[in-house]
Parts: sequence; structure tokens; C-alpha cells
Amino acid sequence: MNRIDKTDYLHRLGKWEQRVFQSIIGRKHVAQDTNRVFEEQLTFGQRVADHVASFGGSWTFITLFLAVMFAWIILNAKSAAAVDPFPFILLNLILSCLAALQAPVIMMSQNRQASKDRLEAHHDYEVNLKAELEIMTLHAKLDEMREQHLVELRSALARQIEILQSINSKLGGESHANPQS
Repeated sequence: MNRIDKTDYLHRLGKWEQRVFQSIIGRKHVAQDTNRVFEEQLTFGQRVADHVASFGGSWTFITLFLAVMFAWIILNAKSAAAVDPFPFILLNLILSCLAALQAPVIMMSQNRQASKDRLEAHHDYEVNLKAELEIMTLHAKLDEMREQHLVELRSALARQIEILQSINSKLGGESHANPQS
């Protein structure tokens, strides 16, 4: 592949592959804390929604919610001056409003979690791609070193054969076997 083909190939790479390629050229790390990167991008409203969704899915919320409901029912069922007598229509309205508000907050939190998962997947892809390219580079270097070592061994073997033939001819012996064949 000539230089023009390589340049054209680089321009056709996606942004993730280009980042990995640039990190390899610059000998930079690709690894990053995706949690920190994601947290830095969150707005105040998103942070509040995450905390509300987190609290809404906790045992503390369930316990508190059940305690308030039982207290509401007991106070309004036994009291003569009940704010919400049986069949507890106001309680039903409050529960419906709570569900109507809690559902979108949970969905927003899930959407952000999905975005975070995508960010982590892209990051994992970058790290894996760089590792794969680095391993391929190491294999190429090892192959080159092995090839160079083989050339050196062949050269040393050829010199040894010449020395042995020289010694053999000085001793007056004949070569019974041709070691190069």
C-alpha cells in the first residue's frame, strides 16, 4: 500500500478508529475513566433525576412509602373528621400523580444509563482495537527479529562451513559430504 492509499484509507476510518490510530502514532494511552467523563457531561436536572430514580428504587423509599400509606389509611379510617374517608379518593389521586411523575424520571435515568453503556462500549472498542494493533505490531517486530536472527545464523553457519572446509583442506582430507547440499 503506497502513501496515497494509506492516507485515503485513514480518511475512510471512523472517528473511533482515527482516535486509536492517532494514539498509536503519538504513543498515547487510550484508557480513560468513562464514569468520570460521563458524570462531567450531566446537567443539574439529569443529576436530580438520577438521585430521584435511585431513591425511588430503594428499600428506604418502599419502607417510607408503605409507612405513609398505612398511616394515611389508619388515620382516615378511624377518625371522625377524616380528610380522605373511605374509599380514599385523595390517596388514589396522590398515588396516580406520584406514578405519573416517577415513570418519566425513571425513563430519563434509564436513557442516561443506556448512553453511558454506549460510551463504555465505544471506549472498550477503542482499547481493544489499540491492544489488537499493538499486538500485531509486536508480532511483526518479533517476526522481523526472528528473520534477522535466522539470517545471522545462516551467515554464521556459512562462515563455520568455510572454516571447517579450510581446516579440512589444510589437513589434507577430502570432504566426504557436501554440507551445503
